[in-house]
Amino acid sequence: MNKRLGIAILILIVTLSAALAACGSGKNENAANGGSPGPSTGGGNGGGTSGSEPSEDAEPFTVSLRHIQIGEAQKFRKAILDDVVKKTEEEVPGLKFELDGVEDQVNRFTKLPAEMAAGNPPKIFDLFGGAGDALKYAKAGRLLDVTPIIEELGIADKFLNLSQFTLDGNVYGLPIGGSTEGFFYNMPLFEKYNIKVPTTLEELEAAAETLKQNGITPFAMGSKGAWVPLMLVNTLIGRYAGPDAIDGFPAGTHAWNSPEVTAAFAKYEEWVKKGYFTKGELGLEYADMLNQFVTGKAGMMFDGSWRSSVFRDPEQAGELTGKVGFFPMPPVPGGKGDQTFVNGNYSNGYGFSADLNERERTAVKAFIKNMYSEEMQLRGLLEDGVLPSMKLSEDALGKVEDPLVKQIMEVMRQAGGAFSHFDSTVPSEVYKESEAQIQKLIAGQATAEQVTEALQKVQQEANAKS
Repeated sequence: MNKRLGIAILILIVTLSAALAACGSGKNENAANGGSPGPSTGGGNGGGTSGSEPSEDAEPFTVSLRHIQIGEAQKFRKAILDDVVKKTEEEVPGLKFELDGVEDQVNRFTKLPAEMAAGNPPKIFDLFGGAGDALKYAKAGRLLDVTPIIEELGIADKFLNLSQFTLDGNVYGLPIGGSTEGFFYNMPLFEKYNIKVPTTLEELEAAAETLKQNGITPFAMGSKGAWVPLMLVNTLIGRYAGPDAIDGFPAGTHAWNSPEVTAAFAKYEEWVKKGYFTKGELGLEYADMLNQFVTGKAGMMFDGSWRSSVFRDPEQAGELTGKVGFFPMPPVPGGKGDQTFVNGNYSNGYGFSADLNERERTAVKAFIKNMYSEEMQLRGLLEDGVLPSMKLSEDALGKVEDPLVKQIMEVMRQAGGAFSHFDSTVPSEVYKESEAQIQKLIAGQATAEQVTEALQKVQQEANAKS
């Protein structure tokens, strides 16, 4: 399955026409916007959901719900989840959700894999899309096929991209939002040192040198979690090797040890040696990276668009509130393919256990109806800066006022397309090797050439087994 996100993906968020906005009117549109989905057809979906007050004599039952919305930076998204939970409990007689908040990486790489192996995942849980997660669990029969549910609710055609949750034409999870990755920058520092917003690699490196010469770290970085530096590496691969390279690794049409991919790692290695990243980055967490940036110790930070909500919250951004800009990775000399493509993903979402009784299915359908509505998608964009995973009306998009979010959306509008992150396309053993190798590179224990040779070896072994 082609996972490339270059066709009608994040860019559609800002280019939808009135015709798209009108798509799915009537009962289906009402259901998608959080209203009643209409009479239920029953069957495998577990029946309809009631908008009336639960009867007092309804037998209580619980549904476990694993989420990753923990910590101050996730408070806006957690508020949305809490409202969906409350609304769903009010609609389904006897229902009580048991919420379990777990850190993202712990859930994805430790708890959920163990639960899937044992066959006892939560009933609803945060799920990452792609070959190493959702599609692997779907093949093992652990995930609920939600295709009949989203069709009955009338929202199947409202998602911008479901490829990372789709296996053999069936949908096994739903992305909660979209994202792109690029550079956030400290506007007062750029103004102070007369730094222009970079539009070329030369200008980006000139900006880094200016900041460094003035005692400021060019790029905030926390590499204790290897996925953080790999965000930047992934985009460098998209620039040097072209957007098609990401899908080419598992397909066997592009090699990790090709000159272009090696050049991407070599550029990161060069920046490490020049001292462009936070000193001691291997001992710093993702949250530490943000702290470096908001306190003015670093002038730029490569991160996901989901971070935008932090910079309008004085409790988190402090004096930098409202003073942050965003720009994409500039083109690189000799880079392959369309250099206007950006990183874009629809990977983070919710999955549902295949092991559900009828009442649990009813709860799941009500949860999907309430979470995946225009109201909640718009709240995610306005309150949390998370790009929607569903088509929004022009009226809804017109409510966006945050200058930073508008800037990010304009970057998407001007992009020729988008490529995904390789962690959603390659097998899990390849991604784990990439984490080990990038930390070796940062520590000076491996060169770019050694890193890509090691990755190609693991990729070939994985491809041979598939």
